[in-house]
Amino acid sequence: MGAGGCDVTIRGAGIFGLSIASACLGRGARVRVIDPFGVGAGSSGGIVGALAPHVPENWNAKKAFQLESLLMAEGFWAGVAEASGRDPGYLRSGRLQPLADDRAVALARDRAQGAAELWQGRAEWRVTGGEGLDDWRPVSPTGLYVLDTLTARMHPRQACAALAAAIVARGGEVVAEGAEAGAVVHATGAQGLEALNVAFGRSVGTGVKGQAALLRLDRRDAPQLFCDGVHVVPHGDGTVAIGSTSERDYDRPDSTDTQLDDVIARARAAVPALAGADVIARWAGVRPRARSRAPLLGPWPGRPGHFIANGGFKIGFGMAPKVAEVMANLILDDRDAVPEGFRTDEALA
Repeated sequence: MGAGGCDVTIRGAGIFGLSIASACLGRGARVRVIDPFGVGAGSSGGIVGALAPHVPENWNAKKAFQLESLLMAEGFWAGVAEASGRDPGYLRSGRLQPLADDRAVALARDRAQGAAELWQGRAEWRVTGGEGLDDWRPVSPTGLYVLDTLTARMHPRQACAALAAAIVARGGEVVAEGAEAGAVVHATGAQGLEALNVAFGRSVGTGVKGQAALLRLDRRDAPQLFCDGVHVVPHGDGTVAIGSTSERDYDRPDSTDTQLDDVIARARAAVPALAGADVIARWAGVRPRARSRAPLLGPWPGRPGHFIANGGFKIGFGMAPKVAEVMANLILDDRDAVPEGFRTDEALA
């Protein structure tokens, strides 16, 4: 594909950039993805991969957008797997969370009613005793848990590799260097947010460091866990990821330290099965967090033909299918369905 034959140029081969490229290709556009650091080189190359919903109460545009995206995810990732011949690691495995006291149990039961109304009958939020999970049940003071059936898992590195392979298989390009042509989408993560801060002379967003670990333990069919502030995510390759920290202040963006040791210790104390599992990898990276905490989507003010898709933070993989759809509609058809709270014209104008 020559530079002049490109309809859409995506800068950034993380989850937002690759997903938008895939959606534009599906609409017949000619697409080039450019990233000098490679596929999933930033926070999209992490190891946790928890695709979890917001609680079903105080409903707003962000929660509705995320719900749509999580419900789209199974079909989205099945299409990626078929086009690429690679497993992105997706499974709608559900999530179990211990309930600490009677107040938490009562609140969980109220939220179950909210989920029944808001989740369209396509997923459940229910109180359970965690029967059949044995040593996979976290410690629970009440003996009760919330189980939701909307939460899914994703293997971030596998997912990015599969998306990139699907893009190439369908005629797109994923390259380290290349010329821009057509519409240009800036999906450049934490570095991109810092560049926007400079360009607009205000705080648009920032990078937040996270640390996570990978343990050797095969619980591939078990639900995710969320306990003592820690995500515990079984993957299909016989590993379990745990994380993560959220650090605003840090010296080295890609190093792990005693904060990760604390996360590992808390996970092992809460989940009996993790006690003897070996740590086989430690990861640290900087995730892009927009000031609004919602993804930042839309045109780049003052730069005609340029667009921004950034700020996925901890929910980028869960939001990606819907982000891709909305951005493809905006770029290719000028159909603007970006919700309030996500819009670049609100954050940057």
